[in-house]
Amino acid sequence: MSPTKPDGKTVFTNASGCPIFSPYASQQIGTPGPLLLQDNYMIELLAHFDRERIPERVVHAKGHGAFGEFEVTHDVTDLTCADFLSSVGKKTPIVSRFSTVGGESGSADSARDPRGFSVKLYTDEGILDWVYNNTPIFFIRNPAKFPTFIHTQKRNPQTHLKDPNMFWDFLVQNPESLHQVMILFSDRGTPKASRFMHGFSGHTYKWVKKDGTFNYVQIHCLTDQGIKNWNNEESTSEAGTNPDYAMQDLFDTIERKEFPSWTCYVQVMSPEQAEKLDFSVFDLTKTWPHKDFPLRPFGKFTLNRNPTNYFQDIEQAAFSPNNMVPGWEPSADPVLQSRLFSYPDTQRHRLGANYQQIPVNRCPVAHAPFQRDGPMQMNNLGEEPNYPSSFWPLKYSQQPANVGIAATKHEQWVGTASAFHWSDDGDYRQCTAFWEVLKKTGQDKALIHNIAGHAGAAKPEVRHAVVEYFSKASPEIGELLTRAFEQ
Repeated sequence: MSPTKPDGKTVFTNASGCPIFSPYASQQIGTPGPLLLQDNYMIELLAHFDRERIPERVVHAKGHGAFGEFEVTHDVTDLTCADFLSSVGKKTPIVSRFSTVGGESGSADSARDPRGFSVKLYTDEGILDWVYNNTPIFFIRNPAKFPTFIHTQKRNPQTHLKDPNMFWDFLVQNPESLHQVMILFSDRGTPKASRFMHGFSGHTYKWVKKDGTFNYVQIHCLTDQGIKNWNNEESTSEAGTNPDYAMQDLFDTIERKEFPSWTCYVQVMSPEQAEKLDFSVFDLTKTWPHKDFPLRPFGKFTLNRNPTNYFQDIEQAAFSPNNMVPGWEPSADPVLQSRLFSYPDTQRHRLGANYQQIPVNRCPVAHAPFQRDGPMQMNNLGEEPNYPSSFWPLKYSQQPANVGIAATKHEQWVGTASAFHWSDDGDYRQCTAFWEVLKKTGQDKALIHNIAGHAGAAKPEVRHAVVEYFSKASPEIGELLTRAFEQ
């Protein structure tokens, strides 16, 4: 509550609560004259202003979001013991954030870029974060490639300009990226707005039952508004006329009470089925065939409340794939395993060691007496011991076991430590199939047009490598690109 005077008007104070004469006045000698260092309000105001900007996210810097709720629509208790999925109709509050990947905080929403698609669920058993993308696959499956990949999507270290040469040079050297690049350079690479795109886990997770048995799963959040995309020329034009189009669209849509929603599905694969696949279930560059692993609905989420303060509610929102609840576990996907460390680590750098105490990140049921002190500690638990004390009158209890420990043969890992570099001769089968889909949907011409427009600015030798790269999906693509580059 803001302090008020007897006449009911708001009293402005400094951060310590002391009233100030005027928010625009400064102490000085003479009129005008030099300022006084004793002017605590002005010094505090400027010092805080100098520190208002926290580090922007190294990826997914440009984003927007809203609050809402997730509701269970179908029974999946035969697959997982996760409490928030325990009964049809059960609702869980959420916050969601959508973002571009490579651009800075002020970049355009319509840029050709994958989109982040994150949902934080405030469950009764803790925070569950879905840190997804709008494509079902990704560019890499070796986590050590991720930092260098992002470097090539950002700015040249010499010129500080976006560089098509390094953009394409990385991709053609790492051909497992081809499937994702084909999606990116179709019109799906430029969604019209966040409410018109799907969200995918991409990674394989595990849904675990109380007895410890599990299935591998992938999650699909399909928009109920239908898919809508910009073409290349429309997205370029929109970047110049309204670079915040998607942000404005989501805010205005919710203000009009036209609440966007997504229906959530799960693909399910048993460990035995995984062992018979012709690709690894842990390969982030592969999709699961729907005919073999059909989509099974389990829920729906709706966004129905805009943030009241963007910095407080969205910029400080910290999504981390390591936030999981009993019944929901990571798989051995190496990129997912690396993200389990990287995401909370970058949040500790960006927001501080106690970022989970920020209201938008705080779990109402959390009790963590062994995490103490540090910058901006808001709940240091007073005299409660910081270890399991036998002297404390309220004894600590073990968490009731909601799920058994997976100990089947499918989760017993044996091997020697090695410098593993993943390679796969089957990288192009799904790319070839996707090209046939693009031809049936009329997106084949858009793909060639969009690639030629972007890679056409690269050096001749890079353009030649791009032709060879796409020819691995189909020689037809290589021929069409060669003609497009020659025009």
